[in-house]
Amino acid sequence: MRLLILLILLTNISFGQTSTRFERNFIFKNEIQKESIIESLNSFDFSKIWTKTKNSLVRGIIGEDHQRIKIKLITITKKTDNQNQYLVTGKSSVKGTICDFSGLITIVKIYELKELHFGIDDFYAGKGIKKQGVLVANYEFKENNEQKHSGVFKGELFSKWYLNSKNQIIYDDIESDSDGYMNNAFIGIWKSYKTQKEKKCNWADYRIPNTNKDFDIGAGEFSPSNRYLSKGWSNYSQAWVYGDEEARKKENEKWWE
Repeated sequence: MRLLILLILLTNISFGQTSTRFERNFIFKNEIQKESIIESLNSFDFSKIWTKTKNSLVRGIIGEDHQRIKIKLITITKKTDNQNQYLVTGKSSVKGTICDFSGLITIVKIYELKELHFGIDDFYAGKGIKKQGVLVANYEFKENNEQKHSGVFKGELFSKWYLNSKNQIIYDDIESDSDGYMNNAFIGIWKSYKTQKEKKCNWADYRIPNTNKDFDIGAGEFSPSNRYLSKGWSNYSQAWVYGDEEARKKENEKWWE
């Protein structure tokens, strides 16, 4: 709840547990209205914003050593008896071990921007954007306890959205061409069923929140440093840093099918 409390206190944000990159590139700070507008938006369906991004652009780490974790949200369905809750199914992959999981995303706050963002050269100006903002949610995804190395993912989710002229909630990728763009930031822990030990586990679209300062050395785009290649990032580096075609094919595989 610490991140949520800090987000609410927009007039005095310290972000003691967030990275500089997350604070700078995700949270709009004092550009967000102080009051949540969740009541006025709970009839809208936010489910599509969490499955919009190509999976090869969803990047994550687990543990203090920043072992690579792959996460795929497969289905997201809004509950009929609670308009702020969404049923989720998906899969995780660490070191080639794949686990099924299911659980809930529960939206707890929705903040609107004071002024709309229209992207580079105001490309989206005049395109009917009615509202724009950030939602804060809690999530809990339980892996199948009959599978190896399984546990529970739990934490907070931060997502950017906008409302278009057709009254549809849209994934906010308006600033996706800017350096450090990030969306759908899942910040939390993974807890093992077997040992009950917890590990830091964060993932997001494009960049990863709250990582070691020496982990992501990319300027405009995500790039893991050589120090972490042995933690599951070697093929990624070969594919996207060095342009190896075979490595790219592997990165684009639908490992969850």
